[in-house]
Amino acid sequence: MSTESYNSTTVSCQRFKCSGRGLILPFGIEACMSIQLRAVLYFIFLLYLFLGIAIIADIFMSAIETITSRKQKIRYPDPGEKDKYLTVEVRLWNDTVANLTLMALGSSSPEILLSIIEIVGNRFEAGELGPGTIVGSAAYNLLMISAICIASINAPETRRIKLYNVFLVTSFFGFFAYIWLFIVLSVISKDVVELWEAVVTFLMFPLVVILAYLAEKNCFLSKKIEMEEEEKLIITPPETDAAGIPRSFHKDELLQFLRDLGQSSNLSIEDKAQLFAAKLSENMHRSRMQYRIQGARMLTGGKSLFVNLPDKLQEIYDTMEKYQRMDDEPSQSPIVQEIDHLPKLEFTATAYAVLENEQRIDVIIKRTGPINVNVRFRLDTIDGTATAGEDYIKLSEEFVMESGQQEKKITIHVIDDNQWEPDETFFVKLSLPESEENRAKVGSKTVALVTIINDDEPGYIHFEEPINLVKESVGKAEIKVARVNGADGRVSVHYRTKDIEAVATRDYEPADSELVFEHGEISKIIAIPIMNDLDAEKDETFAVELYNPTGGATIGKHGRTVVTIINDDNYITMANKMASLVQVDMDKLSVTKTTWGQQFKDAMTVNGGDLETAKFVHYVGHTFSFFWKILFAFVPPTSIAGGWLTFFVSLLFIAILTAVVGDVAAIFGCLVGLKDSITAISFVALGTSLPDTFASMIAAKNSKTADDAIGNVTGSNSVNVFLGLGLPWLVAAVYWESKNLPFTVKAGDLSFSVLVFSCSCIIGMILLTLRRFLGVFGKAELGGPTIPKYACSIFFVFLWICYLTLSGLQAYGHIYWAA
Repeated sequence: MSTESYNSTTVSCQRFKCSGRGLILPFGIEACMSIQLRAVLYFIFLLYLFLGIAIIADIFMSAIETITSRKQKIRYPDPGEKDKYLTVEVRLWNDTVANLTLMALGSSSPEILLSIIEIVGNRFEAGELGPGTIVGSAAYNLLMISAICIASINAPETRRIKLYNVFLVTSFFGFFAYIWLFIVLSVISKDVVELWEAVVTFLMFPLVVILAYLAEKNCFLSKKIEMEEEEKLIITPPETDAAGIPRSFHKDELLQFLRDLGQSSNLSIEDKAQLFAAKLSENMHRSRMQYRIQGARMLTGGKSLFVNLPDKLQEIYDTMEKYQRMDDEPSQSPIVQEIDHLPKLEFTATAYAVLENEQRIDVIIKRTGPINVNVRFRLDTIDGTATAGEDYIKLSEEFVMESGQQEKKITIHVIDDNQWEPDETFFVKLSLPESEENRAKVGSKTVALVTIINDDEPGYIHFEEPINLVKESVGKAEIKVARVNGADGRVSVHYRTKDIEAVATRDYEPADSELVFEHGEISKIIAIPIMNDLDAEKDETFAVELYNPTGGATIGKHGRTVVTIINDDNYITMANKMASLVQVDMDKLSVTKTTWGQQFKDAMTVNGGDLETAKFVHYVGHTFSFFWKILFAFVPPTSIAGGWLTFFVSLLFIAILTAVVGDVAAIFGCLVGLKDSITAISFVALGTSLPDTFASMIAAKNSKTADDAIGNVTGSNSVNVFLGLGLPWLVAAVYWESKNLPFTVKAGDLSFSVLVFSCSCIIGMILLTLRRFLGVFGKAELGGPTIPKYACSIFFVFLWICYLTLSGLQAYGHIYWAA
């Protein structure tokens, strides 16, 4: 078409530039505008259209997620009971097939539709914008998205591709697709696409899907068979609530989380439910489609598919994760404490023991909270069975915890009288002077018990209490064993559990082991795990008994203790209520259960209505995208017709917007003097790939593998050619074949761009392979040590810039290319 034509609708303006470039645009009113103003307006309009495509693509991907997440019920023999069957739900769609078909169509629909619309709109003549966008998007996806994903992982963490067989297949076809494109245009039939070539190009699309599926099933390179989803579900079948609706978690996960969280009084049940939902959200399996949807919503301030916690809960959650990574002992697990701005002082322990002949005991005061101020505190000793002046030196004194100091050790002197005496005790009290009460506070451990041990005998070993009561929700029953009237030498004693009403392995874990007391040790803990099934039961008991003491020790008066497991009705009620709240929180993240009302609510509110966690960027994105959100809220929700109605209606909207994008991009390029081939590989490719960029970055950070971040890039690139060019080429080739005329496709700039990209692709894939197998990169495609990580990332960016630069120089004649 001519880039300039006369517009008869204008009155005072005779001719205006680029009026014949679009199928729909430009409007006649533009005739009187300056070229500079029109270029700016078209550029802004192009960006706004990309925003609209991102939002409707979000809805399109939600429909695909709904379709591919459909499940069917399958009955399997129960491995635990003969003649019984388990009913489990399994996904109908294989992940690899879904990623290479509907997923690829969803993420690449603008590029594919642009190519189709351009050929149909040009009366089945090939253009430059559609094919150029496909090649440009492939270059951006492989090079720039890889660069961003490599750099986004915190050093020294790494992410490896798990389904490497699938990655090898899609990588080969991701490269071969563009070599095939070059061969078709420049080698076999120069500047002509014959019908058989179009057919072969299109049929390679199902071939890629079939081979990738076979590779996932380990049909080529490995004999190791992964456990099927059905088998995993039989081993751990999903649980249901009281109404029979499947839950997103197992009861044991909830109970373990509550034990890790501790009995914090300052958290409501809703807060605890949010924390657990955040943990589930972080660890749950997510598809590439969900990451793609989240990427689009990041741009537009939409409802997140991840649980976003308020700052206070986020700090508690981060603390829990920190302690879990440290793999602390259960008895050392922190109880979540209220965040306070005042320094807090307390003893590190509430009981101390000292051998009489050691003549001194150190008690330790610890500080939590701010440490940049001096804090004064007071210690006073109080007699118990030990008497000040006879058994120890009385202490009544003030001390200072210096700025920057977190612990302070205070020494109390013990009197050794060389006479045998039973163990004696006294107390140490911690308090604050009146002048310090507004500057600091004391914790819960303000009184410490000090035991002076007779050190001339090995002693007696017995339980401190003959009866121990524990709630079923306690997690572990901690039973104290004491060594009294002597602590000389190394002694040991065996212990074992015995059923009474409680049954081992069902109500508690049985134990038969040995406790060892080193010289001077006077206290030990036996931890017995208690099973909590959330079922209402009567109180049950079991016994723990000591036997076979060694080293001269003797079993004392309490050689047997009875542990009673108390049914905790309040805890069960709370846990069941919390489970319901958690499921509500998880359902809010679903994209498959939307309604029209929910769509309009989400469209009109920032961050999907979650204002508590909304940030400034969410408000900005929501403001700019408000028109598109309201418009696309009219699209039928995914809850209708299994998502298929949403699929087709949103695809129609994408097609309309893509047609407008084609016009706007062509006119903008014409106004600023850019060839269509350059506009396609730069502005249009970047705009259509932006949601994929955010999706891959989110997947890199949140997924445990690199498959969803970069593993699907190669598959998407191959599908772009085989479907995005194969389909319109097939239609056009059939049309021209019916007229006995050839379907002409000028190689020109496209073939050179393909060649440069293919060279960049080879270099990029070699680097990714080296990263997987070399230790200097962390033996992973993403992340790794800081310097190699950023060096690789910069190199990928350099390759993309080289691709754009060389393509631009060739397009404007600075590099000679005879296609």
